[in-house]
Amino acid sequence: MLDTLLGILAWFTQWSDPLAWLVVGTFTTGALLGWSDRRSDGDRYLTVGVWLLFGAFWALLVYYYAVGQGAVVEGIATLGALPLALGAAAGLLSVMNTTRNSRRLVTVGAWLLFGLFWFTLIYHFAVVQKSFVEGIGTLVGVPASLYVAYLLADGRDTLFVLSRAIAVMGIVFLPFETLVVFQRPLVETVTRQTEFLMGVVGHNPEVVSGNLVNEVQQSASREYPSYRNTFEFYPDPDHRITYTIIIACTGIGSMAIFAGMIAAVRAPLRRKLRALAVSIPVIYGLNLVRNVFIGLSFGEQYLHVFPNAVMTLFATSDPYMVSYFVADRIMAQVLSVVALVAITWLVVRELPEVLVIVEDVLYLLTGSEYDLRDSLGVQPVRADGE
Repeated sequence: MLDTLLGILAWFTQWSDPLAWLVVGTFTTGALLGWSDRRSDGDRYLTVGVWLLFGAFWALLVYYYAVGQGAVVEGIATLGALPLALGAAAGLLSVMNTTRNSRRLVTVGAWLLFGLFWFTLIYHFAVVQKSFVEGIGTLVGVPASLYVAYLLADGRDTLFVLSRAIAVMGIVFLPFETLVVFQRPLVETVTRQTEFLMGVVGHNPEVVSGNLVNEVQQSASREYPSYRNTFEFYPDPDHRITYTIIIACTGIGSMAIFAGMIAAVRAPLRRKLRALAVSIPVIYGLNLVRNVFIGLSFGEQYLHVFPNAVMTLFATSDPYMVSYFVADRIMAQVLSVVALVAITWLVVRELPEVLVIVEDVLYLLTGSEYDLRDSLGVQPVRADGE
C-alpha cells in the first residue's frame, strides 16, 4: 500500500516544472488584470506594452524548451501556459465585461493550480531529499493553497497582494531554476565565493566539474547539468566525499520571496529600494556562510554525532552522511527559518506595507486576525508614503 502511494507521488513529480510555469502564468495574468483595471485611459498603451512583453517572454521559453533543449513535455506545457491563462481571462472579460470579477476568478484558479503544484513536490522533498522542513512545507502548501482560493473567492481582497507577490516570486525564481543561461552563472559564482570563504578559514578542497554524486543526490529524480560546482573532500585517505552547489544552494529562492513581497505592495520606490537593501544582500551573504558551514561539516565530518539515531531517522546506511544530515537537514534549515523571520522584521521596519502579507499568512495558519503594527513597534506610514 505504501509503495503504491509512493509510486503515485513519484509519478506526479515529472509535472512539477511545467506546472510551475502554468502557475506563474496564471498568477501573473491575475496581477495584470488587476493592474490594468487601475490604469487611466492615458496608461492603456503602457498596459498593452506589458502584455506584449509578457507574451514575448513565454515565446522565448517555448523556443528554449522545445527547440534548444528538445524537451517535448516542458515545451508543450510552457506553450499551453500563456494562452490558457490569457484565454481564461479573455473569456471571463467577454462574459462579465469587467476586469474586477475576472481577476478574482483567474487568481482563484491560480491558487488551485498552486495547490496541485505543491502536491507534485511532496515526494521530492519528503522522500528524495529527506527534508523535514521542506517536506512539511509541501504538505501544508496543498491545503493552504486551496484555503486561500476559498477565502479569495469569498471576498478576502487583501489576498490579492499575496497573489501578486507569488507572481513576482515565480518570475524571479523560475528562470534560475529551469534555464541554464541564468542558472550556470549563478551556481558557479556562488561556488567560487564559497571556495574563497573556505580558504579564508583554512580549508582548500579541490573544486571540480561534475554532477551530483553523494547518496542523497544520486537518488534525485532528475539530472542536474555539470558545472564547476563540486567540492572534493577526503576525511579518510580511502574515502571521497563530494559536496555540490546546486541552484537551491544559491539563496535565489529566499531572495525571490522577499523580492515578491516588496514588489507586490504599493509604496514609494525609495522605501522599496531600502527594503531590498536590507534583505537581498543579507540573504546572499548568509547563504554563503551556510554553504561553507554545510560543506566543511560534511566534508570534514565535524558533526558525526548520534550516528545511529541520525541514520535511522533519515533512513541511510552510510555513516559518512550523518554530518551532512545534521548540518543541512537539521541545523541549517532550522536556522534558515529563524534568519528569514529576522530579515522579515528588518523589511517591515523599512516597508510596513508588507505587514498585510504577513498578517494574511498568520491568519491562514491560525485562523485569527492580527494587527502587527503596534506589536512590532512599526510607525504608521505618512500620508505622502514616506
